[in-house]
Formats: sequence, structure tokens, C-alpha cells
Amino acid sequence: MTAGALRTVPLAGELTSSLISRAADRYGLPAAGVLRLWTCRNSPARNDGGGVRADAEIVLNEAGRAVLAELCGVEPAVLAHALPAFTVDDPKIGTGREAALAQARWRAAGAVAGEAAFACRSCTARRTGQTVRAVRYLPRWERVCVRHGRWLLDADADQPLEHLDLRGLPEVAAAQRRWAGVARRAVRAGVVPEQAFTVAYSVVARWWDEALHWEQEEIWPHRLHRVAGGNAGTDFERWRIVGRDPVVFPEVVAVADALLDPAMAELVWRDSGGQRPRPLAADGAFCRRLGERVGRDWLGPLSAVDYGGPLLAWMGAVIRRRRGDGGPPGWRDDPWRLKREQRPATMAGQLRVMAAEQQSGGSGSRWRAAVSAEHRFQLEQLIAEAREQLAELRGVHSGTTAEVARTLLQHLSHSAALIEKALVGTAAAAVAAGVALEDVAAWSRLPARELAEIITAGQDED
Repeated sequence: MTAGALRTVPLAGELTSSLISRAADRYGLPAAGVLRLWTCRNSPARNDGGGVRADAEIVLNEAGRAVLAELCGVEPAVLAHALPAFTVDDPKIGTGREAALAQARWRAAGAVAGEAAFACRSCTARRTGQTVRAVRYLPRWERVCVRHGRWLLDADADQPLEHLDLRGLPEVAAAQRRWAGVARRAVRAGVVPEQAFTVAYSVVARWWDEALHWEQEEIWPHRLHRVAGGNAGTDFERWRIVGRDPVVFPEVVAVADALLDPAMAELVWRDSGGQRPRPLAADGAFCRRLGERVGRDWLGPLSAVDYGGPLLAWMGAVIRRRRGDGGPPGWRDDPWRLKREQRPATMAGQLRVMAAEQQSGGSGSRWRAAVSAEHRFQLEQLIAEAREQLAELRGVHSGTTAEVARTLLQHLSHSAALIEKALVGTAAAAVAAGVALEDVAAWSRLPARELAEIITAGQDED
């Protein structure tokens, strides 16, 4: 192979690893053979089946960038403009005695430049002449290929589909066009558009989780069957995971638009009683109007009692900021800052949980799939420490009454604090994994509202 003999044009926003794979295809070589041009300091993330994950990104040092430019027959400035990860520096390969060697490090795309999705193959062929797989950095509000009527799927999930067919669902493409105006409204309001989208996406994804119990819901089932090829059939659970994002996208844009509307924030303020606080009612004007704006007149009372959800958290922040009685200004009073446990589970995470449940037939593997190893370890450490504290009490039986009582109470108090912390951590992990707050509250023997406040307070201290 003579480097640069065949030109490989990059796609806008393409992963560097994707361009390398396409360059290898241009030369008729496997990607592994072309990767030998660089000294790779680690291995890429792989799917459970052993294949390299589609969102595995590669970061190059300066010498490595020159090699890629020569390989593709493209100027480095062009690659820097097209590839978000091309100019990302990694100290482990950019400094030291071997910095002059062409080196590379594998990273997860999400940790480099954001969400990665499959590119439309038809568009890739039209722009590059190659009908091969490509992966691009694409935010969720740019996932519709309007030209070919496709929703471009996340590249981090171990599943075979690259896109879903949106033909027959023009409202999804219309929502993407509408988002541009919503983003401009966010900027005018001093809100980062990405944050507005994330809050709205979390609100609607929460509704999606509850929608199976909504007898009145007719819009989403229709869309889901369309993206599933006409009928989700016996594979309904998987299609609810894979098809969620395109199905709910019009409502996400509508909710973002509503939350940015000052008139809607005023309704929240009135529902709260203004300077004479009162509990938010299930028939509040804000939630009723929000339901109307997403084409569901009946939704208001249901969304108004979703304690612990992102919508009520947004409303609470709006009220605290307006009332100015929440102490020093901080991110708890920012309606657009979302708690970790309120973010929706990703498609990849949900598919892993579903696969683990199917393999085991039980719930033990669900916990392992849904809760990170680091979080599980922290909980196990808290419980082990509490157990050690309680074990020490067995030997406390001598001394004055005051001394024994003091020792017992100190150990019990410490153990109780550890157990309480483990309880909150477990509850937060369960809610983040998609378990209903009401169920977690019942198991914890705490009111749902109180548990939501405790979890939120714990996140604020992180």
C-alpha cells in the first residue's frame, strides 16, 4: 500500500476511527492492517460478542495525525475541520521520549466529543463514493436524515440496526426543523440549547416509561409500530427500547419550547402561590397547559404527581429562583441543571439489562447491568463498615453505665449513618436504573416525596 495513493474524504463530524476504517476499505484492507501504521497504547472497547464497538474512538498524537493525513491524501487542516477528535491531545502519547512516533490511544467517543451515531449510508455513498458504515458525532436533535427519511441510531449499543425508517412519520422531521427555532429561543433566554433539550428529553422519556399504563395514549403506539416496520409484534420490549428516541422526538421539542416560554414559567409561579407558598396541586394550570401543548389534554394531572421526576424538579427550581429564599444562588436553583438520577437510561444500557434478564431469568444480573461497578463497590463498602461497627458492640458489656451507654450509642449512631447512606445510595441507583420512585419509596418505607428530596440532597453534596 502506498499511503495517499487513494483519497478518502472525511465526513463532517466523523469519528477518526471511522475515517480510518473507510480508508482501509478504500485500499481493500482490513482496518486492523491499516492500524499498524500507528503504535496503539491500549485496546478498543468491545461488544459482548467480541467485536469492536462502533463508538470506539481513536486519538492521535501530532506524528500520528500526519500519518492519517498522508493515508487519506487530505490536508491536515481539512481533517482538523471535519474530525472533532483530530486535534484532541492525550498526554500519554503526546509527550515523552516516544512522542515523535506515530501513536494512538483508543477512547470512548462519548468521552471525547459527545454522542456518536451511525451516519446515513446513502448520504455517505453520495458524498464519498463508499457504501460502507460510517460513524459521526451527532447530537440527538440532528438524528433525522431528511433526504432519506431515517432516524440515525446510537452507535454505542450492541444491536444490528443503524437507522429506523421514518417514512410515514413526517412529524419527526418537522420537529427537527422546528428545533432550530427553539434553540434560538434558548440562546435569547440565556440558556444553553443542549441543556434545554436534555431537560425536555428527560421529562418526555419519563413519560415514555409510564405510557404503557396510559389507556388514553394513542400517538406513541402508532409511531412505534411504524418505525418497527409496521408491527412491533412479539419483539415489543426491544422495539420500545430501540424506537423510543424517534417516537418521542416531536414531544421533546414541544416540551423544550414550552419550558423556555416565560408565560409557562409564570403559570408555575402562580400554581405555587407566589409569595404565599402552597403545595402544587394535581390540577395546576402549568401541567394542564403543558399537556395541551403536546396534544394530550389528559396528561396534566399525571405529570403533576410524578414526584422525583425531572419536570417537578424543573418547576421547583423555577419557584426557588423566583422566590429567592433558597439561600445563596447555586446550581440547585438552576432549572436547566439535571440531576444524574433524572437522566433517562440509554438505549445501550437498556439493551444490556434486557439481555442480562433474558439470560438469567432473574433480577440479579439486572442490578449488575444497570448499576456501575464503582457504585456497587461503594455500597458494599458502606454495608461492610456498618457490619464491622455492629460486630464491635458484642464485646461492650463492662464498665460504668455511662461508659457502656456512650460506647453503644456512638457505635450505633455511626452504623445508622452508614446504613442510611447505603440506603440512599441504593435508592438512587435503583431510580437511575429505571425503577419507579414509588416502588423504591415503598421498599425504603419512606414517603416518595421525602425520598426524592433525600436523593436530590445527596446528589447536591457529590
